[in-house]
Amino acid sequence: MSRDFKRLADEHGGRIYTLARYLLGRHEDAEDVTQEVLVRLWRNHDRIDPAKTRAWVAQVTRNLVIDTSRQHKLRAAVFAENAHAEASIVAVSTAAGPERAAIDAELRAALETAIATLDEPYRSILIMREIQDLPYQDIADAMAMPLGTVKVYLHRARRRVRDAVRTGDYDAFA
Repeated sequence: MSRDFKRLADEHGGRIYTLARYLLGRHEDAEDVTQEVLVRLWRNHDRIDPAKTRAWVAQVTRNLVIDTSRQHKLRAAVFAENAHAEASIVAVSTAAGPERAAIDAELRAALETAIATLDEPYRSILIMREIQDLPYQDIADAMAMPLGTVKVYLHRARRRVRDAVRTGDYDAFA
């Protein structure tokens, strides 16, 4: 294995897994997608523009998630009931005591539910930006959308999640 590819795998492996995990909701499926993306990265790393690697990885990951969802005849789910997400939306703080931890856990659950009910492409864009902290241009490249469209969709996704958490109405945009 070349050092160059090892560096790429180390740099992007966690990002691949996290995106797949949030979109699929199953640890096993996310691992399979991660492995397949890394294999494709290995085969193509010499042909990918280094400045576009993050966008390429996000696009290939998203495409494989869609394929995996279709193969399992499952609706793509962001969170499984008994799964632990590798990256969290809200860090639960136990330093402030059990009452604060309970409030934080409740807020996290509400956010996860709201994100899970978002339609595509809102869900993918929100996860790539807010959870994975990808730059807007990388998201636009990965989603094959104009930059302005990505920003508008992200704004709408944030607003829908915020409104759903405030009202508790998660069916409003499902």
